[in-house]
Amino acid sequence: MKKVLILGSGPNRIGQGIEFDYACVHAVFALKEQGIRTIMLNCNPETVSTDYDTADALYFEPIVLENVLEVIRREKPDGVFLQFGGQTPLKLSLPLKNLGINILGTPPESIDMAEDRELFRNLISSLGIKQPPSGTARTKEEALKIAQEIGYPVLVRPSYVLGGRAMRIVYDEEELLKYLEEAVSVSYERPILIDKYLSDSVEVDVDAIGDGEDYLIGAVMEHIEEAGVHSGDSAASIPPYTLSKDVVEEIKRQSKLIAKALKVKGLVNLQFAVKDGEVYVLEVNPRASRTVPFVSKTIGYPLAKLSALIGIGKRLRDLVPEVFERLSQGKAHFASDFMPADKHIYSVKEVVFPWNRFPEEDPVLGPEMKSTGEVMGIAEDFGLAYYKAQLAAGSRLPLKGRVFISVADRDKPKIVDLVKGFLELGFEVYATSGTYRFLKESSLDVKHVLKVSEGRPNVVDMIKNQEIDLIINTPTGRKERGDAYHIRRSAVQYRVPYTTTVRGGYAMLLAIRSYLNNGGRLKVYALQDL
Repeated sequence: MKKVLILGSGPNRIGQGIEFDYACVHAVFALKEQGIRTIMLNCNPETVSTDYDTADALYFEPIVLENVLEVIRREKPDGVFLQFGGQTPLKLSLPLKNLGINILGTPPESIDMAEDRELFRNLISSLGIKQPPSGTARTKEEALKIAQEIGYPVLVRPSYVLGGRAMRIVYDEEELLKYLEEAVSVSYERPILIDKYLSDSVEVDVDAIGDGEDYLIGAVMEHIEEAGVHSGDSAASIPPYTLSKDVVEEIKRQSKLIAKALKVKGLVNLQFAVKDGEVYVLEVNPRASRTVPFVSKTIGYPLAKLSALIGIGKRLRDLVPEVFERLSQGKAHFASDFMPADKHIYSVKEVVFPWNRFPEEDPVLGPEMKSTGEVMGIAEDFGLAYYKAQLAAGSRLPLKGRVFISVADRDKPKIVDLVKGFLELGFEVYATSGTYRFLKESSLDVKHVLKVSEGRPNVVDMIKNQEIDLIINTPTGRKERGDAYHIRRSAVQYRVPYTTTVRGGYAMLLAIRSYLNNGGRLKVYALQDL
């Protein structure tokens, strides 16, 4: 193979960020080292892949079929890589295959099987793997019927979306009707996907790599926010910090089984939910994911480079023989085939949001992606790693002061230990009426503060007066511009650390406790020394 075309990720936008450019550039580096001429098709001046000296040839054009075919006609490459640029180039797999273009890596038929909901559901069922009940609706009546059969709450979304656009958790029929009338148009050409929402489950991301024969787990990442928050918006930990090793082993087993069934050659990202100890697969993307840079830096192996080499015919056993040797000796880390078992560090990915640029947007996490970047914290325990990740994201967690907490009714039973933890650390805890009554009934020493709608001085006044140091506020599930909205907007405006999930609150508690127990010291690690 002498010449290869790589399709980039196109313009940076929410849901398709710079992480994919990282994968494209590493693929170029790997191929150049093999003496292969590289051609890049991309159209973003802010990326490294479009630097004049990255690839041997650069075509600065939108990534659409017409432009791809014209570049192929001019350059006559031996093959085309689609898997490094995210979802944008992946959609061209079947059209290019049908025109006789050589697609390198995972076969286009496998890409289509992972993208097509019906085909994917049948594949997962044939493997004996659990998945949440789901359905595809092409009319409003179908949508209502499927949601009724599955049972609320449900996760609804248009088909073929990027970054979870127009995706929503719906809690009853009234909300579903409102969604169908206001957010999307449902038709035979534009069906909507309806999945059972697994409340109180833990979401897990897996980045894996395979060559058609052998499959290796790059890393198993536990999301810090609950399932239902878009994977691109959730903080994540390597290794998982609450899941048992047995559950992680089952996730790894299912990941390899699915990757092999899809005949993956290169990178694949899999997403799971764990509820009551049971593992459910949510979706599979046979391409580089936005977590590849984070995973690669944690495990010390450039996954995108390995994927490019697999695409031109190299085998994993020849590329990373030491990994297979560790596996055969039982000396691999429980969360990654690439790391040795004695590597005792935690890596936490935290995301960065552009809330200040959108003053009317409700800064709440959900299934629709809103983040525009990410940072990474590394430490010897989860709490310290999370604390460092918060610092890197521009949020300094308080070590004393006042915590304000107000949560939806469904979250109230989960916050008793959380509030106890903050009280034990010497924090004062404030709450509005509903949460206050619940915590008082649980014999906790909390203080009452008025809602915005109840008069003044209220919680927003306290935030403005710098009398609140940390905010935990979970949404009710309905879209409204009430008290919760004003609390969250004030947190952004006055730079008060806050979270909109209970699991996020517990992570903050662990971080503060670890930092205090460590004497307020943080150790700096060089990635090269890990």
